Amino acid sequence: MISMVHTFTLNGCHIAVDSNSGSIHILDDVSFEMLTTMQELIPLGDIAPALLTKYTNAETTEAYNELKLLAEQNLLFTSNNYLEHIAQEKETDHSVKALCLHVAHDCNLRCEYCFAAKGDYHSGRKLMPVEVALTAVDFLVKNSGHKRTLEIDFFGGEPLMNFDTIKKVVSYGRSIEKKSEKKFYFTITTNGSLLNEENTNFINQEMDNIVISIDGRKEIHDSARCDRSGKGTYDKIVPLAQQLIQKRDNKSYFIRGTFTSKNKDFSKDVLHLATLGFKEISVEPVVGFGEKLFITEQDLPEILHEYETFALEYSKSLQKENPFHFYHFNLNLYNGPCIYKRIIACGAGFEYLAVSPEGDLYPCHQFVGQEEFSLGNVNDGVTSNHLRNNFKNTNILTKNKCRDCWAKLFCSGGCHANAWYSNGSIANPNDLACTLQKKRIECALMIQALPYLQNKE
Repeated sequence: MISMVHTFTLNGCHIAVDSNSGSIHILDDVSFEMLTTMQELIPLGDIAPALLTKYTNAETTEAYNELKLLAEQNLLFTSNNYLEHIAQEKETDHSVKALCLHVAHDCNLRCEYCFAAKGDYHSGRKLMPVEVALTAVDFLVKNSGHKRTLEIDFFGGEPLMNFDTIKKVVSYGRSIEKKSEKKFYFTITTNGSLLNEENTNFINQEMDNIVISIDGRKEIHDSARCDRSGKGTYDKIVPLAQQLIQKRDNKSYFIRGTFTSKNKDFSKDVLHLATLGFKEISVEPVVGFGEKLFITEQDLPEILHEYETFALEYSKSLQKENPFHFYHFNLNLYNGPCIYKRIIACGAGFEYLAVSPEGDLYPCHQFVGQEEFSLGNVNDGVTSNHLRNNFKNTNILTKNKCRDCWAKLFCSGGCHANAWYSNGSIANPNDLACTLQKKRIECALMIQALPYLQNKE
């Protein structure tokens, strides 16, 4: 039996997370101090004498009985056998549910930190032919089993460089929905620089979600996101993105930024994006190995402090009318993924696949072009069952670092690609990424705890 309880204090909130059940508890001073001394329920008399003399007998007895009740209800000191049982007993359809179509291995920008080698994934600049794209749709339908809702994300490079193929894929998908008894959910990820009236109207009509890349303040964005001539793109992209969102009619979207070692004060970029009228914002760290802009261990103290400071400011902004939302602080504690989905994570390599312009299949968009991660192609299907099973069987219960981590049910083990590129194994998560993720989770929990504590007062 392995149990784990993580306790922390942030902005005056005492919080405990039971690692193996995902249960979250807001504690008073005595319960918090008592719980920090235990990783399993011990007799009250065995608790440190200094704690027992700090509070009255009634206070310590009441706190202990509350913790004991939580343990009896399997909400505290839960065994990881609970998760093992779910993983073994749950019957889940592992058919394909989503494709990331790389319709363009080319880009009109030359972003400094681009993981895709400035758009071509080290494989040469090319566009996906319509025939390959439509075959990919057929592959998805054929291999989707009983799943009714299927997802297709148009990706690149810059996917709007191949807008004609995008239009034909959407048209084809809609035309076969009734016959195939499927419903397509289309998304597109774009740098926004090629938006115009035609594709803006099409996106707002047909795309269930759109992700537009803007890094924040003009000087920050322009320092990394430049066109082929080296000129910054902020002044061009921001008005186009604003026009699209204004016509979006409450459909889903994200403004997705990246922060690097050059702007560790990234909360200013989030707030700047909010002042531009954007309400759904994600600004994520560059985490990897070897690049000068990547976050390093030396940057961590400043960034962790930035998250904590921003979390308090963000919690106040949520009280205002029509607030913006910061993706990394938005944990859905009540209607989020089921426990089993939290165990298996994003499904990369078996439920979610990426398709190169040639029609080759990869575990996700970040593995495209890495031949050792080729799973097959859209004509023949998945031919590397060994690789597929490796991804399928790599989860928070098989990763040594994750099994004993308090945050595993909130991050689901992190990004496989991040692990591979930093440590050479999808089973060995990136330590720096884990540290940042855990701090974001703590901040998100604190934000949700604050209204409860304020109401009690």
